[in-house]
Amino acid sequence: MAAPGLRELGRAYRAGALLPSAALADSARLLRLTSRLNIFVTDSLVSAGTAAAAADARMAEGAALGPLDGVPMAFKDNFCTAGVLTSCASKMLENFVAPYSATVVRRAEEQGALLVGKTNLDEFAMGSGTTDSLHGPTRNVWGGGVGYTLVGPGGGVVGRQEVADDWVVAGGSSGGSAVSVAAGVVAASLGSDTGGSVRIPAAWCGVPSLKPTYGRVSRHGLVPLVNSLDCPGILARRVRDVAAVLACLEGTDPLDSTTVDLPAGQAPDVREVAGLRVGVPQEFRCEGMSEEVVAVWSEVADLLERGGAEVVPVSLPHTELAIPCYSVINPCEVASNMARYDGLQFGHRADVATSTEDLFAETRAQGFNEVVRGRILAGNYFLLKQNYEKYFLQALKVRRLILEDYLAAWAKVDLLLTPVTLTDAPTFASFTSKDNRQQTAEQDYCTQPINLAGLPAATLPVRLSRRGLPLAVQLVGPAMADVSLLGVAAWLEDRLAFPALVVDEE
Repeated sequence: MAAPGLRELGRAYRAGALLPSAALADSARLLRLTSRLNIFVTDSLVSAGTAAAAADARMAEGAALGPLDGVPMAFKDNFCTAGVLTSCASKMLENFVAPYSATVVRRAEEQGALLVGKTNLDEFAMGSGTTDSLHGPTRNVWGGGVGYTLVGPGGGVVGRQEVADDWVVAGGSSGGSAVSVAAGVVAASLGSDTGGSVRIPAAWCGVPSLKPTYGRVSRHGLVPLVNSLDCPGILARRVRDVAAVLACLEGTDPLDSTTVDLPAGQAPDVREVAGLRVGVPQEFRCEGMSEEVVAVWSEVADLLERGGAEVVPVSLPHTELAIPCYSVINPCEVASNMARYDGLQFGHRADVATSTEDLFAETRAQGFNEVVRGRILAGNYFLLKQNYEKYFLQALKVRRLILEDYLAAWAKVDLLLTPVTLTDAPTFASFTSKDNRQQTAEQDYCTQPINLAGLPAATLPVRLSRRGLPLAVQLVGPAMADVSLLGVAAWLEDRLAFPALVVDEE
């Protein structure tokens, strides 16, 4: 039987057929079964047990249960969590215990969520594979990490996979969060998305996801990478579960000045797509994109058209400039953000007593990996007085052109349909044959422009590739159209019948 999502847990709780403590026990069992995948940096099962007991008591008293009450969840290890390790997968913060919780963590726990643990990531969320982590790489549950069974919508077995050594990557940088959901350890998880870091692992791990409109969900307590692009992102077992988590966590936050007021009156769940205008941006078909990805893109466009939507080509002419633009803005903000890690107030501190300058230099040399150091150096170069206008200001102008492409598209269409990644999940060996910068530039091609424009984007698994790995599509909408976007994704999910993955018992 497939692991339950939010709605299944809610029904079971209300019927008295399951207790939150039992659901947490199932999560703990699956956490042990999937230990080989290296999903979690640390677990919080003891404190989650206390929260589960409280949820059991609320059920016994007949209290009304919210969508997250008694729901096992996980958070990427760059969300501060009071009293819990928040390492960002870096030696710099390997022993850092956060003194407060991020707003999204606090809101989830206040609504009864059970925090199972903190998930693995690329160091400081810089990567697209979860392969550059202090804690080692996270393996994808698909493609050989563990043995599993595939279950169809009707509950019947449609396939099995034995344990293999040639395993595939999870995607990144929120790979641990994606695998925690795909493997059934938790019903929902949060990651962070700066250039595709939630959507890429969601696509490769076969789970739905949402990168919300910038400012819809608070960033307070999310350790910053690129402040102007970072978004907390949601992964869950079903699209409607993603929508439920969004409704619980979104909204203005006085601790985050970039949060915005939600639109009055949310769009209802879309049950039909007739009359929708769906744009297919031709610039998103790029070099290196597999024919299987193109075929899935076309299949979903055909499905929408059969449902009564009007599918039309659109142009986003500055798409090819998104990677160069991001490659300047990202390191510039990284250089600024990483300056706080000096070994004085918190984090790793080198054993150097010769001078303050030597202490800073050695602390940062020891504490950051090569990827982080490279971005800091690049950002400082772009921000030099003689380079500022040539690089950083020029990148901001290009960013505006990219946004204007999307604003022009919304005059013609209601949403866009694109691929997410260029291929299905690559093997670890092939992925690591290229360096972090090359992989990010290639894999983020379809996702980075969305962050630069601050728009919402949902991903949805469609079917399996010839290698038996998930293939997905991305839906992009205007700013604050998150709910209606998820409605279209739910309409598609109901018709695609993507199989559920069930980890086999040892």
